[in-house]
Amino acid sequence: MSGLFDRWIASVQSTTRKDPGGTAVEPSVPAEGTAPQGTVPQTSAPEVPVASGADVPAPADSPAPAAPARPARRAAPPVLDAVLAAAVDVARGALLEVAPETEIGAHLGSVAEGTRLVTHSFECTAPAYRGWHWVAVLARAPRSKKATVCETALLPGPDALLAPEWVPWEKRLQPGDMGPKDVLPRTEDDPNLELGIEQVDADLLEDIDQVPNFEFGLGRARVLSREGIARAAQRWEKSDAGPEGEYAKRAGAQCSTCGYLLPIAGSVRTRFGVCANAWSPFDGRVVALDSGCGAHSETDVAHRSTTPPEAVLDEINEPLDTFDTADTATAGAASVSAASHPG
Repeated sequence: MSGLFDRWIASVQSTTRKDPGGTAVEPSVPAEGTAPQGTVPQTSAPEVPVASGADVPAPADSPAPAAPARPARRAAPPVLDAVLAAAVDVARGALLEVAPETEIGAHLGSVAEGTRLVTHSFECTAPAYRGWHWVAVLARAPRSKKATVCETALLPGPDALLAPEWVPWEKRLQPGDMGPKDVLPRTEDDPNLELGIEQVDADLLEDIDQVPNFEFGLGRARVLSREGIARAAQRWEKSDAGPEGEYAKRAGAQCSTCGYLLPIAGSVRTRFGVCANAWSPFDGRVVALDSGCGAHSETDVAHRSTTPPEAVLDEINEPLDTFDTADTATAGAASVSAASHPG
């Protein structure tokens, strides 16, 4: 305890001086109960002015400031183990247990995965796995010269044919894929729908009883938005029941003049309707007004006339010259013979 007190006295005497600005720095006072031997302890300690660290020098016996921490060293890459790198036959033998010899090609190389841990790669010659390669991981115990097989696998390379990225079912399903037992998940923020009450210009706080939900939305929670209507119109127009379909190009009249056309309500009534002709290929479907087909109510096929043609009377009364065909043939043959044998 006395040695600790002596060091404290020496540090106090070394710090009792004036700073360059003339301000006296008083020595610090020991805490209560640590008064020096042979002296009377004071009842109250004088206040010591607080000075900045630049004005008050550090005590002589204070520890030196800690050196800045050094950045952590990067781990050195593993060294390729010579025993495991030379065990190519061991790696090939392990692959022969999981694949036929005809599908294991040349040795591609070896890579150090860690301490006494090496991966051997072999070419895959299977036609169905172009760009893939076989791997066999070998390891050995310390001070052992025997290579041990850890695992084997078939891994894809950069040119390998892989399956496409997995897409969730609700995003993978396309229109037309629905079956009788399928149920679609509900979409909260569907841009094709809006609240049925949004189509009515009414104050919900004052005229809540006057909102004509029966006329606008039929009491449904959500109805088609403008974007949804526009997308539906584009989809119908580009279908085979649109104006550019094969049936429309060959039709003799348009659907707008057909008696089987059922009008529809809403803003699309000027462009589309519903076909109600059982003989039409579009029966029960939405058709464009400028589309058409061969089952139009007002078109017809070309009918043949059932009236018998008028009789043709030969009124020519002139004598005709007749010739004996037998004499004509004999004379012709004689002239041909004479021409072929002159003299």
